[in-house]
Parts: sequence; C-alpha cells; structure tokens
Amino acid sequence: MTSLFVVDASIAMSWCFEDETAELGERALESLETGEAIAPEIWPLEVANALLVAERRGRIKRIESARFVRELRALPIRVEAPPFSGRLPDLLELGRATGLSSYDASYLHLAGATELPLATLDNKLRDSAQSLGIPLF
Repeated sequence: MTSLFVVDASIAMSWCFEDETAELGERALESLETGEAIAPEIWPLEVANALLVAERRGRIKRIESARFVRELRALPIRVEAPPFSGRLPDLLELGRATGLSSYDASYLHLAGATELPLATLDNKLRDSAQSLGIPLF
C-alpha cells in the first residue's frame, strides 16, 4: 500500500539520533519504502538548524551530518513551496488560533490544504492538528 503524508522536522531528526528514535518515526520511515512524504519549504531549514546545533553541542560530527543529509536526499520527500503571498495570512491565522509558531503552522497548513495526515513528534502540533480535524499519521 502506497502512502502519502506530511512530515515535519521532528520526525526526520528522530531518524538521525538514536536517543530520539520513536516508533512513529520508524513507521514513517518504513512507509517511505513504498510511499512519499511532503514537507513545507521551512523543513530543510529546520533540519539544517537541528544538525548545526547538534554539531555545536558535540552530539554529532560534521561527517555524520553530511551522511544524514545524503540519506535524507535519497528519500522520497518532496518540499512544497507554494506562492508566498497566498500563505502569509493563513499562517498568521493558524498561529493565532493554535498558539503555534509560524514554522509549525506551516506543517499544519500543508496537511490541511492537502488533506494528508501529519507525521510529527511535537505534542503541541499534534494537539493542534487534532483540534482542527487534521488527520495524524
């Protein structure tokens, strides 16, 4: 069975760090063997920032970051970049309504607009999706 879902940075980073491994993250990764994920344009920036912070804290080495980036690029994850002008009011409204950052609201917006389940390990994002009737992975 092929699946399509919205993936956030928390899920991707669970694939990088053994101490952040989560059952949901593993299921999402396994589903990419036959399916595909999409992410908002903020996703690569969040992943890159998480890797930089991990390098600076000595949690991961530069070579490990490079390997992880190669592995991510090989996965069927499509980064969506809808027109900026149309999204700004929606992101502001979602952020206000849910208390989420505009970054997290972008995942919620994409899942809602595409009617796809959202894969996240972020409790506040998951709770917001549920309160808005957005399906979870």
